[in-house]
Amino acid sequence: MSDREANITAFLAQTGHGAWTRHVIAADASSRRYLRLTQGAKSLILMDAPPETGENTAPFVQIANFLTSAGLHPPAILAQDIAQGLLLLSDLGPQDVAHWIDQHPADAMQVYRASVDVLVHLAKITPPDLIHLSPDVAGGMVAITGTYYAQRPVPDLSAAVTQAMAALAPNPDTLALRDYHAENLIWRPDLTGLARVGLLDFQDAFVAPLGYDLASLLRDARRDVPDDICTAMIAHFRTATGAGDDFSAQLACLGAQRNLRILGVFARLAKEMGKTRYIPMIPRVWAQLQKDLAHPALADLRAVVDDVLPAPDSALLAGLKP
Repeated sequence: MSDREANITAFLAQTGHGAWTRHVIAADASSRRYLRLTQGAKSLILMDAPPETGENTAPFVQIANFLTSAGLHPPAILAQDIAQGLLLLSDLGPQDVAHWIDQHPADAMQVYRASVDVLVHLAKITPPDLIHLSPDVAGGMVAITGTYYAQRPVPDLSAAVTQAMAALAPNPDTLALRDYHAENLIWRPDLTGLARVGLLDFQDAFVAPLGYDLASLLRDARRDVPDDICTAMIAHFRTATGAGDDFSAQLACLGAQRNLRILGVFARLAKEMGKTRYIPMIPRVWAQLQKDLAHPALADLRAVVDDVLPAPDSALLAGLKP
């Protein structure tokens, strides 16, 4: 038994769950992994986030507590050992939004609307004290794209993103869970209202301009969201939040910034960490980026992207493999 497995066994024994059966259910882009613990019909989730890999479970606990107090539905924290990077969580359910929609395509509009209702709720509450996605921060976040995707420095890209954010999305004032997409949302159709959407993977939350998580949801790197759903969800969000006429430009800017960074993140995951499963997603990220760059307000950023970033052809993608 490895030292890590021994730590997990000791933690579960202390919580009274040492005899529960363990099933590895997920690992994400970080060093975290998740296990479902079962005993008969009962189930819980163990988050395994080794501190020696740079993981820290404290932000997850902080944000989970905030979301719960705000009337939303993250997992309940049942036991924690922050020093060991172990959390015992309630199990929100077996099916994420992506899987549910794949199995029940006629429900897509309803499920996305419920997911957007969570974002409307977040837009109406005062965010906690977290990092703010200022224009300068947003520009700095895309430096990774030059390093790993273009494989050369592209300072003009960071400067262009900063300039676009300053003009179109200058005010970070809304809590953004940051990785708000269909695979991080648990669909619970037997419940009602906001409780239908269980929230996962929010430990990197920050305060961003209105619409950041909406861009994350609708410009999904992992799946295509139909145009009619995108149009309906943007209209619903605008009506419910009172967003102004300039919101379409702000949303496009946030979507472009996000997907520019994702190009770099996915390239780094493949090249440095051997996580090549992200390579097939890069053409979709590029296509989502082009949709947002087509907005007239982003003409200057589009020109810079066209100048400094190559399209993800087969040669580029092959070069990202370790």
